[in-house]
Amino acid sequence: MSLFAISDLHLSFSPDVDKPMDNFGSRWVNHASRLKENWEKIIRPCDTVIIPGDISWGLKLDEAMPDLEWVDSLPGRKIMLKGNHDLWWTSIKKLNSSFETISFLQNDCIYAEGVYICGSRGWITPDNDDFTDADDKIYKRELLRLEMSLESARSCQKEQPGEILGIMHFPPVTKVSRFSGFQQIFMDYGVRKVIYGHIHGEDGFRSCIKGDYHGTDYQLVSLDYLNCMPAKIR
Repeated sequence: MSLFAISDLHLSFSPDVDKPMDNFGSRWVNHASRLKENWEKIIRPCDTVIIPGDISWGLKLDEAMPDLEWVDSLPGRKIMLKGNHDLWWTSIKKLNSSFETISFLQNDCIYAEGVYICGSRGWITPDNDDFTDADDKIYKRELLRLEMSLESARSCQKEQPGEILGIMHFPPVTKVSRFSGFQQIFMDYGVRKVIYGHIHGEDGFRSCIKGDYHGTDYQLVSLDYLNCMPAKIR
């Protein structure tokens, strides 16, 4: 059993949603069919795939349902985290009772493949040049949500030991030379690896945080960065 990850699927199978991704460059041409082909080559029913946000362009759950059902039909267990475009994300209880192979992570932890998966959507960080007072409120709320998730894992570790894998939709810091509250919380809880998405385009790929910083390894798993191939985490 293996653990994989890929974020930012940006699906739009509903006839009521018109969001072609081809407009965003060659990495997005036929991205859904390419993802399906790659997924079915490497993911087994016993594996787990983490999807850290921006799954569907649907604004409401009924618009997102064809996309979620499409993911549900693919091999393996899936663990989803909310992204900034996932406006369809409603009651966590309803979501977690709707699909056979999908679990939705929100303010808690999920145990899979020997690790506790914890995280929050995140937000832009104070080092971002466009950071505002309104952003500060969301940022602080996401810090609390991340800590809630990690506390859930810490409690579970008393009964069943296991490492913690951190996941976010937004990168944990905007500028690699800076340091954010998200990074501090991951350090405080001894998290050695964090995966995230949200970043697109060559400029973003070059400038975002990747590799080891302050003892934590950061990995970008956006679909376009991975060229539609889920990344093996462990």
